[in-house]
Amino acid sequence: MRFSGFSALLAHWAVQSPDAPALLYDRHGEKEVCTFSELDRRVRDRANVLRSEHKQTLGILCDGSFDCVIEIFASVLAGRRTVLMNENASDRVLREQITEAGIDALFGDPELAEENGPYLSEHAEGGEGTVLFFTSGTTSRAKAVVLTDASLMNSAYNGGALLPLTPSDTLLCMLPLDHVFGFVCGLLWGLSCGACVALGRGARHYGEDCIRYRPTVLSAVPALLGFLLKYRALNPELRTILLGGSGCPEPILRAAKTTDARVCFGYGLTETSSGVALSLGEGDPYAMTVCPDDTITIAPDGEVLIEAPTCMMQGYWQHPEDTEAVLRDGVLHTGDLGFLDADGKLHLTGRKKEILVLSDGTKLFLPEYEQALSDALGGEPVCVLLIDDRPILVLEGEMRDTAPIWERIRPVLDERARNQQITTIEFYEKPLPRTASGKIMRWAIQREREGL
Repeated sequence: MRFSGFSALLAHWAVQSPDAPALLYDRHGEKEVCTFSELDRRVRDRANVLRSEHKQTLGILCDGSFDCVIEIFASVLAGRRTVLMNENASDRVLREQITEAGIDALFGDPELAEENGPYLSEHAEGGEGTVLFFTSGTTSRAKAVVLTDASLMNSAYNGGALLPLTPSDTLLCMLPLDHVFGFVCGLLWGLSCGACVALGRGARHYGEDCIRYRPTVLSAVPALLGFLLKYRALNPELRTILLGGSGCPEPILRAAKTTDARVCFGYGLTETSSGVALSLGEGDPYAMTVCPDDTITIAPDGEVLIEAPTCMMQGYWQHPEDTEAVLRDGVLHTGDLGFLDADGKLHLTGRKKEILVLSDGTKLFLPEYEQALSDALGGEPVCVLLIDDRPILVLEGEMRDTAPIWERIRPVLDERARNQQITTIEFYEKPLPRTASGKIMRWAIQREREGL
């Protein structure tokens, strides 16, 4: 069902299914149930409190909890600009985001909120009820993508139109809510269909939550699914797995096929409020049906172009030049490469831009990373490749002792999340191949490395 926004979603199910479970969550080690009528009441009560506080822009440190979900919905209903933030981000990143979005209030971890309180804005602009998600996008600088509750609900409708859920379903939400895939496909998709959403208890409980909550549907990134398969943590009631965030390694796909659940793939971007195409668990898993509201065309150079009028971002917050660079006349230039087959299904083949996408959906902007590593090594030419979902460092010249190299690049690595850190150093015993404009030809190094 299509809803105009969060308020319409809550009001509809509060009337149609007041006593049906909306959210299943943990409270002090016990499972709790929140019905649709209770969810509607709690959100509106909290929204009234937020209105009385006369703040404009609320940063929410997303921990995936019940209180966090209430706060997100209430903030939007209160007309605030709502900024979803990763509670595990470094203090430096959080401070940059607070400044970038002009946040004047924080919700979440009290200690983190207190530590970052001095960075809150004293002159926030008027709230608009918009929702901001930070993304690395197509540049080295993290940008806030401006979405609305309407665009997010339209995206949930698109997903439900292709993969409908029923009120008897339970969707397990294990993904971070500050990522648009987690927010739409882990939360709104289920609620928009009148299904129950079980809120996972975080990374420490990944191996237990499927058995605890007995979901029929799970949204996951490939890295998470790989973990659940490895430790046999999937429950027998599970019938549908929706994967997104990045490409899926073949070993994980093969393992997933041994379960009774159908495995579907979703392709989308923060800029389009999440998914624009889905495979439906039949035939080629990488052949994706385009969502009802969206139109996909392929540029002459193979770039995927998207028109998504109901789901498209309003733009990058306070960066109109970046918006204009990718969104032209309502068409999003994604930087992804692909083709449409004879049946109109989308197949992805690669990426134009210099971004690596790790299996958990994290984006690694290579020019910035390589420049930092090169600077640490006194300007030495470097190249970063993604091998088996781990970044490796390729250096120009003959093999030599790596101990001094590790010592010099350690400060650069310490600034990165663990899954972004270099794990291996290799040597390329000739000049690194470059284009006429001087850019390193990573694809050529990788092909040569693989003996192709």
